[in-house]
Amino acid sequence: MTESSGTQRPARTGGGLSRVLLVHVIVPLALFYGLRWLGVNQFLALLAGAVIPVAGAVRSIVSEHRIGGLQLFMLGTMGLTVAMSFVTGSPRLLLIRNGWGMAAIGVWMLCTLLSRRPFLYEATRIVVDEGGRRTLEVNWNRYPAFRRMLWICSAFWGVACLLDSSVRIVLAMTLPVDLVPALDDVLLGVTVLAILAFQRFFGRSYLRRNGLRSRGLVITPLAGTGQSA
Repeated sequence: MTESSGTQRPARTGGGLSRVLLVHVIVPLALFYGLRWLGVNQFLALLAGAVIPVAGAVRSIVSEHRIGGLQLFMLGTMGLTVAMSFVTGSPRLLLIRNGWGMAAIGVWMLCTLLSRRPFLYEATRIVVDEGGRRTLEVNWNRYPAFRRMLWICSAFWGVACLLDSSVRIVLAMTLPVDLVPALDDVLLGVTVLAILAFQRFFGRSYLRRNGLRSRGLVITPLAGTGQSA
C-alpha cells in the first residue's frame, strides 16, 4: 500500500506542473497572439491572456477551500494591475503583471529563510515520494553542510526571481508590446535553467568541500572524512 501511494505522488506532481505551464504560459501566450492575428487590439488581447491565470488561481482556491499569503498577494497585485490598466488604457501595465508575480514569489522565497526550514526543503518534499521524504529528513538532521546548502540555494532562488522580475518590468516598459509576451516566456526558461544549474553545480561542490558526496537525495561522507550525525 505504501509503495503504491509513493509511486502515484510524483505523477500527480508532474500533472500539476503541466497544468501550471498550460494555465500560466501556453494558453495566455497562444490566446494573445491568436487574438492579435485576428486583429484584436493589444489591450484586449493582453487582458484576455491575463484572465486565464486569475481564473485558474480562483478555481484552485475554491477547490482547495484555502488561500495562502502568496496566492492572496499575487491575486491582489494582478487585480490592481488590471484595474489600473482599465483606468489608463495602457497595455504596458498589463504586461508588467508577470513581473509583479515573480517579485511576489522571490520575496516569499526569501521570507522562508526566516522560517524553520527554507523554501527548497519544502519544495523538494513535494516532488519526491515517501522514501525520498524520509531520506531528505535524515540528511537534514544528520549533515549541517546539507542544511547550509539548502539555505544558500533557497536564497539564490529568491534573488534570481527578483532579478527576473526587474528584467520583465524593463522589457514591458521599453520594448514593442507585441514582442514582450514571447520574451517573457523565454526569460522564464533562462531563469529556471540558471537556477537549476547553480543549484546542481554549487550544491555538489559545496557538499564535496564539506566532505560529502551527493547522488540525488542520497548523501554519504567521502572516504576518510569521518562525517557523521
